[in-house]
Amino acid sequence: MIWDFIYKYYVGPTLNGDPYTIVDTLTYAIILIIAVYLVYRWLKKTGIQIDHDFILSTIPFVVLGGILRVVEDTGIIPRPWNVLLVTPLIFFVVFFYTVAVLVLARNCEKHGLIKSYTRGYFWGGVAACVTVALLLISYGLTYSQVSLTVLFTILGMSIVSFGALWGLVRYVFGWEYVNDALYKLLIYGHMLDASATSYGIDLHEMKYVEVHVVGSHLIEWTGTAFSMYALKFAVLIPAIYILEAYRKEGGSDSLWHLILLAMIVVGMAPGIRDMVRMVLYV
Repeated sequence: MIWDFIYKYYVGPTLNGDPYTIVDTLTYAIILIIAVYLVYRWLKKTGIQIDHDFILSTIPFVVLGGILRVVEDTGIIPRPWNVLLVTPLIFFVVFFYTVAVLVLARNCEKHGLIKSYTRGYFWGGVAACVTVALLLISYGLTYSQVSLTVLFTILGMSIVSFGALWGLVRYVFGWEYVNDALYKLLIYGHMLDASATSYGIDLHEMKYVEVHVVGSHLIEWTGTAFSMYALKFAVLIPAIYILEAYRKEGGSDSLWHLILLAMIVVGMAPGIRDMVRMVLYV
């Protein structure tokens, strides 16, 4: 009975690419919370400073997670190896690569090979992104297409919506702290996600579908994927307020940075994945 439950809600959907359910969504949310705490403890123990520089240096790995997921979407990875690039296993794959690069960069700094481990860490992520991006471009040019029209349309939508939300909280609400680069990345990442979803479902020729529980129900209820913008506004505004209140009230600065990183990941990574899928028509 236990195995049937696990297969129904976790193994089966992973193997078959089924939409998320409330069960696996809540499970992955709990795993994310636990993971953030464990990573926080590990980084503190190793003496790695969890600050703006570290979070910004981690962004290439967020991008990597998004485009690496598209590699599986293309179908070029044979079964059963393709499941390594499907949620939730892809999180572990990217996590272990990220940790490996971080540890390598840290050791290189200790031995005087590089001046700053965060720079080595950053370029390790960039190198992986470039490698995967070249693979995807090659696939698109050979087997599908690379639509610059789709790319610039989604990017344009994301920039406009970012400006709308950031302008609202900065100038209407008077939240000067959203000038922080991390808050800007948080807002932009989620606006990219909303833009890719809106374009893919309502405007793209291939008519993609929303697989997340809340998003799919909202789109069904409103009749348009552009309602994702309203959802993002409704979630991000109070989230940013709470995050800043936690920081101002003397909360752990390191934990604040990691929580913010986790929130950036859940918006930016799927947004990048969806956008690249649509550009390649896969």
